[in-house]
Amino acid sequence: QVQLVESGGGLVQPGGSLRLSCAASISIFSAYAMGWYRQAPGKQRELVASILSGDRTTYADSVKGRFTISRDNAKDTVYLQMNSLKSDDTAIYYCCLTKFGFDYWGRGTQVTVSS
Repeated sequence: QVQLVESGGGLVQPGGSLRLSCAASISIFSAYAMGWYRQAPGKQRELVASILSGDRTTYADSVKGRFTISRDNAKDTVYLQMNSLKSDDTAIYYCCLTKFGFDYWGRGTQVTVSS
C-alpha cells in the first residue's frame, strides 16, 4: 500500500515561511508527477505546484515567485518551500503522487497564516 505522509504545517504570521515535506513509502524516482494541492474551507481543492519527470515544475499563479517545489529522490520526499505567506494561503495542504497510472494522496497538513 502506497503511503504519503505530509509534515511541516503549522501556524505562521503573514510574511513568514514554512517548508512542507511529503515522504513516500515507494520510490518517487520514476513517478510521472508529484504535486501539492490545497483546500481552504468552503473551496475546492486546487493545484498549488507540481514537479514532473525531468524536474519540470508548474505553479498556480497565486503562488508564483513565493513557493518552490523540489524533490529528493534519494529520500523519496518532495518539498514545498513557502515564503511571503498570506492569509489566503491558509488551507489544508495535500501531497499527491502520480505513478503506475494512479493518483496517491496523503492525509494533508494544516497551514494557517494569521497574526
